[in-house]
Amino acid sequence: MAVGRKGAAIPAETVAEIVATAHRLADAARGETLRLFRSPDLRPDNKLTQGFDPVTEADRASERAMRAILARERAEDAILGEEYGAQPGVSGLTWVLDPIDGTRAFMAGAPSWGVLIGLADDQGPIYGIVDQPHLGERFEGGFGRALLTARDGMQTPLAVRRGVDLSQATLMTTYPEVGSPQEYAAFRRVADRVRLTRYGLDCYAYALLAAGHVDLVIEAGLQSYDVAAPIAVVQAAGGIVTDWTGGPAHQGGRIVAAGSEDLHAQALELLAE
Repeated sequence: MAVGRKGAAIPAETVAEIVATAHRLADAARGETLRLFRSPDLRPDNKLTQGFDPVTEADRASERAMRAILARERAEDAILGEEYGAQPGVSGLTWVLDPIDGTRAFMAGAPSWGVLIGLADDQGPIYGIVDQPHLGERFEGGFGRALLTARDGMQTPLAVRRGVDLSQATLMTTYPEVGSPQEYAAFRRVADRVRLTRYGLDCYAYALLAAGHVDLVIEAGLQSYDVAAPIAVVQAAGGIVTDWTGGPAHQGGRIVAAGSEDLHAQALELLAE
C-alpha cells in the first residue's frame, strides 16, 4: 500500500517513518523553545539594519536541534529553514522549518507563537505540524491524518467549520496593517464584511481555522517557511489555502485560507476589486 499524489507515491512504511521523525522534530523544538520562553535570559537580536525583525537563541537552537535529527534520520531529504537556509537533498522531499513562527509574540511572553514543520514535494506541502509548546497543543495534517493532540495525549480530529456566511465569519491576520497600503485596503474590504476580525496570532490562526474556530485567515508578505506547515494542516482539515489570485500559496506572499469554497470565493472577489 502506498500514500502519495500524482504518481509520487510514498510507501506506507515510509510515511510512518516520516510522521515519527516529524514528531521527534517537534519534541526537540519544544525543549529548546521552552527553555528560553518567558526567561530573563532571552536576548533578541535584530536581523535588519533598518526596521525590526527579531531572532533569538531559542529560534537558532530550535532549528539546530531539528536539523540534527534530520541529519541522522532523513539525510537524503532537503531542508529549508528560516535561520540556516537551504540544504540540498536527493529524495525529492524537502523539510520546511520555521523554528519559531511569531518571534515577536515569543519575546512578549504571549503563547501564540508556534513551531512549524512542513514536508513538501515538488508540488507543495504534503504534511505538516503546527506545534504550540507552551500550550502543549500539536496540530497535524497530511497523509490522511488531521489531528489535534493535547498535552495529555488526547487526540481530536481536525475539521474546518462550514456553512458560515461571510457576514457571520471570523477573520484573522497577524498585523492590522497587513502589508502595503494597497494590500491593507484589499484586506479591509473583507474585514468590513465579516462579523469579527482579530489580530496577532501568527501560525496559531491557521491552527484555529483547521480546528473549526476561525473561518478566514488573510495575510501578505509571508515566506515559504511561514506557510508550508499551515497549508498542509488546513488542507487536511478540509480547508482551502491559495494566494490572493487563487493560485498556489506554498511559496509565500499573499495568502488567503478559508474553511469553505464559498467563503474562499467571496474573499478572493473582494481582494481583487
